[in-house]
Amino acid sequence: MHLDLTNLPSDTTILHQLVRDLAGGMEQRDGEIEKLRLIIRQLQRGQFGRRSERLDPDQLQFGLEELDADIARAEAKQPGRSVSEAGDNEPSRRPIFPEHLLREEVTLEVEASACPSCGGALHSIGVTMSEMLDWVPASLRVIRIRRPKYGCRACGTIHQAAAPERLIAKGMATPGLVAQVLVSKYCDHAPLYRQAQIFARHGIELDRSTLANWVGGACWWLEALHARLAANVFASGKLFADDTPIPVLDPGRGRTKTGRLWVYTRDDRPWAGPDPPAAVYFYSPDRKAERPASHLGTFSGVLQVDGYAGFERLTARGAVMLAACWAHVRRKFYELQEAGSPIAAEALRRIAALYAIEKGISGQPAQRRRIVRAREARPLVAAMKLWFDQELGRIPPSGTLAEAIRYALARWPALCRFLDDGRIELDNNSVERAIRPVALGRKNHLFAGSDSGGHRWALVCSLITSAKLNGVEPYAYLKDVLERMVEGHPAGRLDELLPWKWRPAHP
Repeated sequence: MHLDLTNLPSDTTILHQLVRDLAGGMEQRDGEIEKLRLIIRQLQRGQFGRRSERLDPDQLQFGLEELDADIARAEAKQPGRSVSEAGDNEPSRRPIFPEHLLREEVTLEVEASACPSCGGALHSIGVTMSEMLDWVPASLRVIRIRRPKYGCRACGTIHQAAAPERLIAKGMATPGLVAQVLVSKYCDHAPLYRQAQIFARHGIELDRSTLANWVGGACWWLEALHARLAANVFASGKLFADDTPIPVLDPGRGRTKTGRLWVYTRDDRPWAGPDPPAAVYFYSPDRKAERPASHLGTFSGVLQVDGYAGFERLTARGAVMLAACWAHVRRKFYELQEAGSPIAAEALRRIAALYAIEKGISGQPAQRRRIVRAREARPLVAAMKLWFDQELGRIPPSGTLAEAIRYALARWPALCRFLDDGRIELDNNSVERAIRPVALGRKNHLFAGSDSGGHRWALVCSLITSAKLNGVEPYAYLKDVLERMVEGHPAGRLDELLPWKWRPAHP
């Protein structure tokens, strides 16, 4: 309801009825909003409450999205408040849109040329500006390439510009279109059959096999860049490593098999290191220990990992030192603490004290971090080790609590490495963040179509994730890189195309 405050009725009976209507509407609206907020609190308990009450993170987000929309609808029905008034009277809630966005200016003039109140002449005294965000749907276009022919009457020869190199041999797609397909599939997790449906809505029928051919052709061009990215990452002195399963179609058996994506990340930002963040992925059809050994054959330094025993093989040649993950230790005790174990609760409290120290030194130089850890964290770690040993002798040796303590003690030297090296983090969360998009893609793609599809998944994810880590927009990056590759970018200058060194050819 919108009230015209300049033209209220003078009859008191009508005014009383109007007030009653407003009060009733406000009570109904407030009750509806409170009901929705109660549902939000229940959903939040599903995220942060007991493990048995937890929801899948995606399900939680879907629920919150719908509830936010319901609350907005309820607030929009607030009596006496119009949408236009809310926008003009609350400038602090308006977002500031980036300057690079295209602006289209609309001027709304008053209808009268003279003052409606007295008939006097109107003159400009200022302007009120506001902005709204609009959407211009994506569009397809056809690039028509004309190559005029010229003949020489003197010698009879014909001259014509050479046909441009194409990203896909005899293909119709430009690098920009192929980059869009790659980003939609591997960054936005839209399978090719869904992309084909989107193109069909634009009036272009593209078979899924055609899109798959574009993906395969683009990956052929990007293989050398992926290899260069891997060489750069493995030349670092400190990396994180982990792996995650992906289902792969196995036509011979009529079902899927389980392949692995191995992920290696470099993130020096927590200790103000010099190297830019990056991530490189590799696919393998199994989880044998020789897989990471082959990937890290040239690596020398500290490798922070989870509890997978296959990484232990890397230490045999003496060039790799393993650092363990306190987050994995913490997870073991969290489940037991939720079941009511006071020993698990005490373990979590002690581990939380280490994280509190880390929060205060995040982003500081490695030497400073090492000094603070020696002063504050080392006594806590020593006391925790003594406490673990004591508690292990008091509890049943076959219980889950004893297993959690033995898990920590078996990795104690690797868990303590952070005390002597300021570059080492408490946990492996950097690489787990790089794995999270793979899990989203896994839900949407259902499976990789083949082992080759797994390799392509690893290749494109390496470039997209590294671009995102360095604040580079993935589509603009892949489009420009593919264009340069087709135009003959020198193989000896591939480093220029690494995400942290890349600069657009046409800013």
